[in-house]
Amino acid sequence: MQAITVHDREAGADGLALTELPHPHAAENDVVVRVHAAGFTRGELDWPGTWTDRAGRDRTPSVPGHELSGVVEELGYGTTGLTVGQRVFGMADWTRDGSLAEYTAVEARNLAPLPADVDHTVAAALPISGLTAWQGLFDHGRLTAGQTVVIHGAAGSVGSVGVQLAREAGARVIATGRPADRDTALALGADVFLDLESERLEDAGEADVVFDVIGGEILHRSAALVRSGGTLVTIAEPPEARPESGRAVFFVVEPDRAQLTELVQRVRDGRLRPAVGEVRPLAEAPAAFAPGRGRHGRTIIRVASDTRAAAGSR
Repeated sequence: MQAITVHDREAGADGLALTELPHPHAAENDVVVRVHAAGFTRGELDWPGTWTDRAGRDRTPSVPGHELSGVVEELGYGTTGLTVGQRVFGMADWTRDGSLAEYTAVEARNLAPLPADVDHTVAAALPISGLTAWQGLFDHGRLTAGQTVVIHGAAGSVGSVGVQLAREAGARVIATGRPADRDTALALGADVFLDLESERLEDAGEADVVFDVIGGEILHRSAALVRSGGTLVTIAEPPEARPESGRAVFFVVEPDRAQLTELVQRVRDGRLRPAVGEVRPLAEAPAAFAPGRGRHGRTIIRVASDTRAAAGSR
């Protein structure tokens, strides 16, 4: 099968190449998925799991990418809850070969059924962004109706989902970002937009939850925004500054089939729009990793053609 692989940590994105790999096989509780669309995070080439397995052993050449949508091709021993030929989407494991390949082996519990009326390209943009926003706001931030939430990076792939989820939950949403993000954030349902380049962050006022995806100085200054009993939640880095009378939480997103099901139902109902940006073929995935270009939405790699996708889903 064809896959994008990386083997030289020092080379970064320049070390990505389209290569031939053996077809994967499903271990116990795994499924093999024929990938129709895949997503990736540009920073993952710096993650330890890209280069080593859970025991710390070198696993290169490795396949990056941790979001996928496709069709179940093979079931491993003991696998339950999914069937061969079923459309699925979800997250590939952090320390195993990922989704930028024609086929990948994934723990079945990391995947959820994909309804027939949701496109694979849209589904591949949902797992990491959607689960990160959901877990940050509700599992860690404990956001409820009537509360106020500040969402940094509100026009990004995580922040844009967060704005929509928070608004649907009945929260007052203060969105932050660059000047060009204002219209997008307000259209998604934010009540207020704060331009981080020309307006004072402190003018946002107190919030029950601050959800940060930026880190650095913004994260440090955000601790002062959290009202008594509130929570500062970040995915960027462990926070050094903490609210005086609240909590600070740093977390890494986890797979969750039930939450994926909730998210995709919102997509079907039109209540949630994942931010899909460029859609490129597998051969162009190395170029898509390259830094330095302005992008809107999550870049998705289309692996299977529409014709093959339709055949595989029967």
